[in-house]
Amino acid sequence: MKKHCLPWLILSPSLVFLLLFTYFPLLRSVYDSLFDSRMAVNDPPFVGMDNFIRLLQDSVFWRALGNNIVYILLTVVPGVVLALLLAVALWENHRVNRWLRTAFFFPMIVPMVSAAALWLFIFMPGLGLLDHALSMFFGPLNTNYLGRSNSALLALSLIGVWKFAGYYMLFFLAGLQGIPASTREAAIMEGASPSQVFFGVTLPLLRPTLSFVVTTALIYAITQIDHVAVMTRGGPDNATTVLLYYIQNLAWDTHDLGKASAATFITLLGLFAFSLFNLKLLEKGAHYER
Repeated sequence: MKKHCLPWLILSPSLVFLLLFTYFPLLRSVYDSLFDSRMAVNDPPFVGMDNFIRLLQDSVFWRALGNNIVYILLTVVPGVVLALLLAVALWENHRVNRWLRTAFFFPMIVPMVSAAALWLFIFMPGLGLLDHALSMFFGPLNTNYLGRSNSALLALSLIGVWKFAGYYMLFFLAGLQGIPASTREAAIMEGASPSQVFFGVTLPLLRPTLSFVVTTALIYAITQIDHVAVMTRGGPDNATTVLLYYIQNLAWDTHDLGKASAATFITLLGLFAFSLFNLKLLEKGAHYER
């Protein structure tokens, strides 16, 4: 009896936190999505699926969804590729590489609000570091990167890549160091070129790590929106409004908790489905050491 109870006893603190801060909020969002909090504060009426219907008829919601998809493509793909390149370049464990790993990881420990304040100065029209650097090649510039619809989301994506690429690099480094050297040596002895060794041996053995990193990057691309609130507030003309910022505005500014809960549930459902698909896709043919 004790053998059966001990694992559950050890896991109980984690299970309590999961129930309180993950599953209960999810169920509560589903419950709140069935009521219209705009009509009454203390006793909102039951409206069933009306909040979901209003949400799907909202053009801002679809704009936020499209922006989030673009933001995911602009951050996850470059961020993961850059992290993998950095990990390969800093694979050897000597003093210079250890310093460089620390330097590339440093943005991760900077709070997103502080990072946003730093990049506000970089993107400042005319006086910012970016315009100053580009003026050496193109003459004086006064570009409002965050005030233009066609560049604001790209500017925010640069921050996402800058902040998290070093963090993903650590996972790839751990994966690379876990690959037996004999597998690469055998490929080299068979006459494989460095690129053939990487794409034919190293990368397939990294697929479990790649699967985890891509899923983590996807979650961060949806949940990390502090820089949106600080730098653009969703503008200009909702060009940088992403799903979580849209939900936040519904809950805080308009107090439409029912619609915000419906948007939260749809977002979590989509994130779960996409993560599951991503894990299944990337783990096909993955090699695990037994």
